[in-house]
Amino acid sequence: MATTQEVLLPDMGDFTDVEIIEILVSPGERVEAEQSLNTLESDKATMEIPSPSAGEVTSVAVKIGNKLNEGDLILTLSTDAPRAAAPTEMPAEDVASAPTATDKPEPTTPLQGEAEYRRAPVLPRPEDMTAIAKGRKPHASPAVRRFARELGVDLSLVEGSGSKGRVLKDDVQSYVKQTLAEGTAATAGSGLPFQLPPAPEVDYSKFGQVELVELPRIKKISGRRLQQSWIGVPHVTQFDEADITELEAFRQSQRNQAQGAGIKLTLLPILMKAVAKALDHFPNLKASLTADGERLVLKRFTHLGAAVDTPRGLVVPVIRDVDKKGLYELARELSEVSAKAREGKLLPGDMQGACFTISSLGGIGGTAFTPIVNAPQVAILGVSRAQMKPVWTGSDFAPRLMLPLSLSYDHRVVDGVEGVRFTLLLRELLEDIRRLLL
Repeated sequence: MATTQEVLLPDMGDFTDVEIIEILVSPGERVEAEQSLNTLESDKATMEIPSPSAGEVTSVAVKIGNKLNEGDLILTLSTDAPRAAAPTEMPAEDVASAPTATDKPEPTTPLQGEAEYRRAPVLPRPEDMTAIAKGRKPHASPAVRRFARELGVDLSLVEGSGSKGRVLKDDVQSYVKQTLAEGTAATAGSGLPFQLPPAPEVDYSKFGQVELVELPRIKKISGRRLQQSWIGVPHVTQFDEADITELEAFRQSQRNQAQGAGIKLTLLPILMKAVAKALDHFPNLKASLTADGERLVLKRFTHLGAAVDTPRGLVVPVIRDVDKKGLYELARELSEVSAKAREGKLLPGDMQGACFTISSLGGIGGTAFTPIVNAPQVAILGVSRAQMKPVWTGSDFAPRLMLPLSLSYDHRVVDGVEGVRFTLLLRELLEDIRRLLL
């Protein structure tokens, strides 16, 4: 017997308001399990939502351009077999009407029992009740908390308009607009007691022919975050050079063996191993500030972000546990995730959890640049193109392959001495990779 199944948007991590950009099925169409139903575009990735079951599409509940969140209805399926229903979590406002353990339900028929089971409420988790309690942390979803952290907003100052005083994303936005309008600092620890003036509007058509082109969605969102980080984080950039003559000779000697294993061994995985080793000695550079700017979150893991240039803009997928992986494994993983990034198939989880970022322009050129810290991270390493330079050896000049390094860091967390010592250690590791074994 066929069963009607509602297909809801699954957990998208910390992403909200994910836009539908393509609908791949229509009512009356037969679909198989894991077949793609539609395509969504989040802040920095495009992903397809698979069908949880085989069956026939009864109705489609979304349109192109709709913005969805976890739990929103996508479509309805008429599945091939009955599906056991799972209890759903009860809204906070219905807690008072929840049945107690002493309640004795009336006997029901099997069909009635199944219907009651579908509607059976589940009491809120203890942490949810703690959040509602007076004097405790504000009641808000993880996504809203992250949104507030990115803007530097103290949620205890925001009045929630949701059920039981729950703080919504609109409440955070309204708070920021109100505080900016009043000319006060809207972010904790930003140090800005003023509102930035808007950019002047210029009618360029007075000077010649012009064309307006929409910025890609990724550049719009990353641009706002970069501007926020540039204004809110006191940047310092430390420059250095590493002699990678022997390192490059080693890499070239391993090229044929790597190709035999189906791997392209570039400089980046070696650089990531060296960075991971250096971060073990300088844990502050992979830490993060708490929202109030009073404490450090020290991380016992080493997940590194690697900036990838794509047709839609710059994205930063994350390579996890770099310190625990070998060069070949890192090279293979980098190749796979870079291909997914260029094809727009990164999932939200592929871009979360990094504690330090590497932005390499070595394949393009340049001598140095000032990368912007990807807050809430506190440091980022920029790598430019290696060049042959004459280097004084003590008795004469010798041609050496020099790699430019540009380390930007949050001066609230990392001071100049610590930044220089980090680049010095990184340089030593790159100049003699045997030190990675120590």
